[in-house]
Amino acid sequence: MGKEYGSKESRTGAATYEKLSKRALYCMYLAGAAGGAVILAIIGAVNVFWLFPEEITVGKWISLGLAAATLLEVLVSPYFRYHRYRYSINEECIDIIEGYLFVKRSIVPIERIHKLQNAKGPFDQIFKVAKVIVTTGGGDVTLSFVEEEKAEQIADSLRRRINEIVKEQRAEERAEDGRE
Repeated sequence: MGKEYGSKESRTGAATYEKLSKRALYCMYLAGAAGGAVILAIIGAVNVFWLFPEEITVGKWISLGLAAATLLEVLVSPYFRYHRYRYSINEECIDIIEGYLFVKRSIVPIERIHKLQNAKGPFDQIFKVAKVIVTTGGGDVTLSFVEEEKAEQIADSLRRRINEIVKEQRAEERAEDGRE
């Protein structure tokens, strides 16, 4: 049943992690470039119009350093985020590993899921990727940059599994009520 959710099974039966498609990498680069352009515009506006008169060269160097750091971030961050991003979905949980400088691992038991939602932003639509947003009592976890078709399959499979769990729980409750 693990294959149904999108994760592959190894020979030992343990789930392996799925990687993102190349479309996800291009989407990350475009989103990073758009964010970087906004930051560079703000740095330029502050530098030219407000904070640093021409005689303050230290401010110009700080602005140049911030601009260089922003450009480096735009070029490097998507590459590492793409290569670190992994997810695994099986009958029991959703496991997502992501990050750039700090790696974060999110494990969500399927029985704790309250709501599933698919979402696509403007850059996601260009590259035909989507997000599956999983809401639990403890917050949201997002499976990002998944191909649209796969995101739909994952959400449908999770909905079916949640319905199975609810039916099992109700059957157990009825059985317990019958014993009392």
